[in-house]
Parts: sequence; C-alpha cells; structure tokens
Amino acid sequence: MNAEANRIDGVGARTPCGSEGVSHATSQATKRVLVIDDDRFMQDMLINYLEQHNMRVVSAINKQEVMRYFAVNEPHIVILDLRLGQEDGLDLLRDIRTRSDVPVIITTGHRRDEIDRVVGLELGADDYLTKPFGLRELLARIRAVLRRRETGIAVSQRESEHGRCRFGAWQLDRRARRLTDPNGDPVALTKGEYALLIAFLDAPQRPLTREHLLQATRIHEDVFDRSIDVQILRLRRKLEADPSAPRIIRTERGVGYVFVLPVEPV
Repeated sequence: MNAEANRIDGVGARTPCGSEGVSHATSQATKRVLVIDDDRFMQDMLINYLEQHNMRVVSAINKQEVMRYFAVNEPHIVILDLRLGQEDGLDLLRDIRTRSDVPVIITTGHRRDEIDRVVGLELGADDYLTKPFGLRELLARIRAVLRRRETGIAVSQRESEHGRCRFGAWQLDRRARRLTDPNGDPVALTKGEYALLIAFLDAPQRPLTREHLLQATRIHEDVFDRSIDVQILRLRRKLEADPSAPRIIRTERGVGYVFVLPVEPV
C-alpha cells in the first residue's frame, strides 16, 4: 500500500486505509496514526511498516489537510516532521495543541536542529526522533508514548474517584493535590515528585521496577534509568526524617523500590 492510498481525500474523507475491507482496521487494539511529512518515500515507508503492526495510518503534507482530518476523526498519535517544505512544523504543532492534547512525536532531519527539538518539546510534543531513525525504534516510541498516555488517563480517573489517603502520619488530598506532613504543614511537590508519590501510593508495600516508575512519572524516553534515582532522592528529602537511611521508600536491590508504609483512605 502506498502513501497516496492513505492520503486524506476530500473534506475529511479518506481512501482505502479507512475502509472496512482492511481487516485490522476494525480491531479494538488498532491505533489511528497521522503522519505529517511531505517526503513521499518516508510516507510510504512509515505507512507500510506501521500497518504491518496493526496500526491504521493516514498521511498529510500541510495544515489544511491536518485540520481537515482532525475535524472528522482525531488520531491517537501524530508523527510530525518539523521540516515540511511549505509549512513551519512548529507552527503546525501550535495549531494542533490549540485544539487537542493528542500525543505528538516530532522528527527532525539534522542533529544540529537542537533548538527546534527543544522548542517542540516546550510546545507540548511528547517525544522526538532525529532522521535517519530505525522503524523499530519509532514503533517502540509510539507504544511508549501511548502507554504513558493511557497511564495518565487512568491516574486522572483514579484521582477523580479517590479523596484523601493516609500513610503513616502523612496525608494526601488527591483532588487538591495537597500533601501535608505529620505536623499538618503543606509540603510542595513538583509534578514529577507528585506523579512518583502517586505511583507508590497506588502500589504500597510492593517492589516497583525503575521501568514502571519511569512510565508512571512519564520521564522522557532518552533519559537513562538512573534518573529515577534522582527523583527518588528528591522525594525522600521531603518525606524521610533521614534521607540517607530511608524508612518510607526503601531500595530493593536488583529490582527497584518499595513504599514501605501501608496506605489507607481517610
């Protein structure tokens, strides 16, 4: 199947990739991927590879086609080349973010485009790849971004369902995102520290791997696993009486970490 067969056709209509004749298109596991790239060879390559892995792919080359697609059927994830011939990829990313929080992976053609990558991430991109990249790596990053997305949705749902909880003499109000220490004083947490604490509170007294915690805190995929240790240290400094001899977040050698205290609703 070539890229032309998967181009957006007409006002929001699509050609064979959206038809019921494609057997995997109706699978519940199928994810809709929008590839925004004006390189037809790249379109062909991405469409063919991703459809082999149970993904439903359409392509677009400019803002008009992208907005036309979003008006009809929002994708699960977007692959956006920042170096479009007639468009500014960063401007297009801004336009997408004004109407949707859909996950976006940006691609750049040169390693020297560091500024564009940084700006793209600041504008809300979820990940990036530098061309040339391997298709297996792209697929792995798509799956990782989608996992983080689903985890974030699940966490938000749990937070809306749960109120306050207690661990030891500490209390957390999930709705207000407010942590209070044993003296009743509020303790400020960064977004990463809060996500890490929630991951522990959702699985107390169970060893959690670094990979699990990385996904829970949605740290960028290019960051090495040791970075989770830095986040753990920061959280320990806020929870532990003596961070060098932790009694709340204990290290499980060869596994990861375990939150020692039981957690109970208030």
